[in-house]
Amino acid sequence: MKKIEKLEMVEISKYFHTTRANYKVSFSIESGEILGLLGENGAGKTTLMNILYSLIQSDEGEIRINGETVRLHSPKDAIQRGIGMVHQHFMLIQNHTVAENIALGFEEAPFFFPAGHVAKKIEEFSRIYGLKVNTQEKIWQLSAGEQQRVEIVKALIRGVDLLILDEPTSVLTPQESKELFSILRRMAGNGHSIIFISHKLEEILSICDRVLVLRRGEIVGASSVQSTDKRKLARMMVGRDIIFDFEKEHIERGPLILEVKELIVPGDRTERAVKGVSFKVYKNEIFGIAGVSGNGQRELIEVITGLRRASGGSILINGKDITNASARLVSDQGISHVPEERIKFGIVPNLFIYENTVLKRHHNKRFSKMLFLNYQTIKSHAESIVKDFQVTAPSINTPIKNLSGGNIQKLILGREITGEPTLLVAAHPTYGLDVGATEYIRRQLLERRGKGIAVLLISEDLEEIFELCDRIAVMFEGEIMGILPTQEANIEDIGLMMAGSRK
Repeated sequence: MKKIEKLEMVEISKYFHTTRANYKVSFSIESGEILGLLGENGAGKTTLMNILYSLIQSDEGEIRINGETVRLHSPKDAIQRGIGMVHQHFMLIQNHTVAENIALGFEEAPFFFPAGHVAKKIEEFSRIYGLKVNTQEKIWQLSAGEQQRVEIVKALIRGVDLLILDEPTSVLTPQESKELFSILRRMAGNGHSIIFISHKLEEILSICDRVLVLRRGEIVGASSVQSTDKRKLARMMVGRDIIFDFEKEHIERGPLILEVKELIVPGDRTERAVKGVSFKVYKNEIFGIAGVSGNGQRELIEVITGLRRASGGSILINGKDITNASARLVSDQGISHVPEERIKFGIVPNLFIYENTVLKRHHNKRFSKMLFLNYQTIKSHAESIVKDFQVTAPSINTPIKNLSGGNIQKLILGREITGEPTLLVAAHPTYGLDVGATEYIRRQLLERRGKGIAVLLISEDLEEIFELCDRIAVMFEGEIMGILPTQEANIEDIGLMMAGSRK
């Protein structure tokens, strides 16, 4: 197949019933170019890329490769034409290994024992691109970040000319991100085209040649990165100015809320995913835990919130030992949880919005009497959350799966905060969100800090960690490399700790 020298999407429109997802979108990308794609959640970016990758078909418009109109009927057609995509929601089979997932649909894989053949290629690509994956692990054993690495390798191993990347740096340290950017530039120098989707405006400005901004399904702005800046791009995305530098009020920390002592936690793959971790979180404090995904953060959070059992150590909330207590007992002690994977663990997708607002609290007297739920109170509660937390939804009688990622996250945060917690555990609360939703979530966390809540924030976004936290801990291979007051920390030190250097 001839190499892609220029790809064009011309007058692309797509409707879902009466909802307009894309409207007359046109753009082009040439060989050796890195094109940034920006837009709020629900702006139509994913739909547009799914059309290019041929997961769905457009209602109007056409795709041209090297000036020739092409008909792509399936992702197989797209791959054969040299188009690869790493999806925001992973397309992986949970019970299969990494090698088996990548072997699926890979034409070079032999009929007999394909995983063994593919494993060698995976290791080769892993070395080249610095994306460490274990070919024998099953997908369900991997964290969200590790699964994303598998998706990246799966796309690269097929030798695509044009690669669509959605949030590719979310699992990398700052040093690894720089290495990835160097690789992408080298790929572009060798004639590859890259469409780079990111909510981190600094990344777009750092790595891309041009940037397109979508709002409500239409292109509202296009520019070379040299002639724009972060504030201009944000204004195009959301139609208003965005606050990037929050003024974090100095507050004297209050009494001790959470104490973790020498905690040891078994993992799904290892005997000890968390190895003797100790730290304290105080009232009026945001305590941040940074680190690359897969270094024990998920297991640590699951133990604190009652979703996993510890094999050693203890957890105290307000001086009371809650080690290995059930999730309900943990919740009743005033611990709220915004989970890492909002769709999988934060909501029940097929239930209505109002039903999702009382998950974990439906048994409370306020929402139920004897065996019956008080739907009038529940719906009133849901209306308050939707209004107070600026959730955009047709009505509370809408299935929550129909909302954008940003609005689902706002609803989860609203549900957890209105429970008036003592401790709010927030795992990657702005992952995959646009700048508008990210600004809102971060402001809410700072407001809760000011109102006396202790916040345990787990994030791979170092900008977020530095912006919000009073103290920063870094986890690597199940251990804490160090704990620093934010004013004494710098990004280079944190990056080294994320790579295993102890402070």
